[in-house]
Amino acid sequence: MKLSKGIQYMLLSTFLFACMNVLVKLVSNIPAVEVVFFRSIISLIISYTILKSKKINIWGNNKPLLIARGAAGAIGLVLYFMIIQQIPLATAVTLQFLAPIVTAILGMLILKEKVKGWQWLFFLLSFGGILVVNGFDARVEPLHLLMGIMAALGAGMAYTIIRKLNTTEHPLVIVMYFPLVTVPITGTYSALHWQMPQGIEWLTLLGIGVLTQFAQFYLTKSFQQEEINKVASLKYLNILYALFFGYVFFEETFNLYTYLGMLLVVAGVILNIWYKQRTTKEAEESQKARVKKTA
Repeated sequence: MKLSKGIQYMLLSTFLFACMNVLVKLVSNIPAVEVVFFRSIISLIISYTILKSKKINIWGNNKPLLIARGAAGAIGLVLYFMIIQQIPLATAVTLQFLAPIVTAILGMLILKEKVKGWQWLFFLLSFGGILVVNGFDARVEPLHLLMGIMAALGAGMAYTIIRKLNTTEHPLVIVMYFPLVTVPITGTYSALHWQMPQGIEWLTLLGIGVLTQFAQFYLTKSFQQEEINKVASLKYLNILYALFFGYVFFEETFNLYTYLGMLLVVAGVILNIWYKQRTTKEAEESQKARVKKTA
């Protein structure tokens, strides 16, 4: 079976993000804001170099939306890095799975997309799963839950804006606005709370920047090639990577109830995507039937 370009890009992006998660957790002694600062510097250099070499306008066409995308992504990433450093890897990734739900809700508010009654039930299923994870894993506190929801909100807003920009901006322009917004903010904070990296930590920070840059680029390409509801479910491979990498590198294990909570989160999101695909297909078939009838 030949995979579409959008699916290929999402598969590659998911694996790169999973590897990045491991590196972020390996430098848990360095503040998350500082890690984002290093990541942003590297992203800015790579994006600018490629855009200049291709003679693409680095400032883009819709600056307000590009800046908003950068700000939303910055908030989401800082909070996400913080929970990766503070709680088990798979749990942090599970919290981030709320992003597609937030994206669907924002799509309703901003893009005027419809959210059906069944979708709200699936949303509640996922949020119920988060509460189960929080209630049966002593390593996860209510503050972590709030941080995860806010991180998902930032990511969801960023994804929604990407969709609005998908026909007007080059993917690297969209990616570059993240460090353009983030570098001055995280740089100022880091200067006041500097934690000097030691030895191999410098290479780890470099790896985080490079992996995130390419993961974000292919994620953006995927969203521009396909509708989000057709590729978003592939991101849930990340839970398998997180469970495996968390066990291998950090000896993380979970009780049965925590696994159940993770399953509820993933089930709610996947059911929402399946339902949206089905209703979209039915609407398209109904439209074709009406056109054929009036022809």
